[in-house]
Amino acid sequence: MGLFDAIRKQFIDVLEWLEQDDGVLAWRYPMQDNEIQTGASLTVRESQLALFVDEGQVADTFAPGRYTLDTSILPILTNLKHWDKGFEAPFKSDVYFFSTRDQLDLRWGTPQPITFRDKEYGPIRMRAFGTYSFRIEDPRTFHVKVSGTRSPYRVGDLEGQIRANIITTMTSFLASSGVPFLDMAANLGAFSANLQQAIQPVFAGYGLKLESFLVQNVSLPKELEEALDKASKMRMVGNLNKYAKYQAAEALPEAAKADGGLAGAGAGLGAGMAMGNVMGQALGGIGGGGGGGDSSEDAFAKLEKLHSLVEKGIITQEDFDRKKAELLADI
Repeated sequence: MGLFDAIRKQFIDVLEWLEQDDGVLAWRYPMQDNEIQTGASLTVRESQLALFVDEGQVADTFAPGRYTLDTSILPILTNLKHWDKGFEAPFKSDVYFFSTRDQLDLRWGTPQPITFRDKEYGPIRMRAFGTYSFRIEDPRTFHVKVSGTRSPYRVGDLEGQIRANIITTMTSFLASSGVPFLDMAANLGAFSANLQQAIQPVFAGYGLKLESFLVQNVSLPKELEEALDKASKMRMVGNLNKYAKYQAAEALPEAAKADGGLAGAGAGLGAGMAMGNVMGQALGGIGGGGGGGDSSEDAFAKLEKLHSLVEKGIITQEDFDRKKAELLADI
């Protein structure tokens, strides 16, 4: 080493990271051509970890605290160097600092719907989104597998890979869990906890710990939601035959106002009743019981008489509505 190089070289006696930038996961102390003075001070603050890397090999990891760098503190580094001077001379090593703070309110979502087989509705496509948080737990693994020599290494450099892993793990989880979509939507807390448990090993493989994982919303494509709504309505009705009769009864007040009154509407009502009976028989009486034709006809006859009493002012509309409900319930 020439005289000029010796003058230019500086010996570092204090190593620390002020960690002023949010979102930075790893930061390398700027060594350049400098060397660390034997007996130098290393300060690792709370929410930090420090890692010494010598000639590409991870030497030592330091938890929060203040250290004086000598052979008692850096035995691994001393062994790597094989120094014959009792570790008295300055040494050169890369020092990396890692933030162990929780990285909060990070977003994830499904850019495309996830397709899986629902045990109630068959193959469906689902979208989901939510938030998660993580922190560095194992700086050695994170340095070797993720950050390497890059400095600084930020959350944004990792988010794309994390989101891809979340979607892949979620797809596999949905395929094997057998949890119906309606159960997911009704209990997002339990769904989130199960997914967090499934995704945690992926984060651990990078030296990270998944601190929280929340599913805030699950949804289906619009056309599928409309189909499920229709299916729900049919289950609520329970029987096509009764549904047709119910619609016919609801139409009575309007039919009476039309030309010809109820008599003119009789053909239409009869057609509606016949269609309801035919569909109910063809579909095997969905929801049970497609019969009761005589009682149905009696009920409609009574409704016609009651409606005429309303028109004559003998009974009130409320009396008619109450009696109508009773008759329809017996059909």
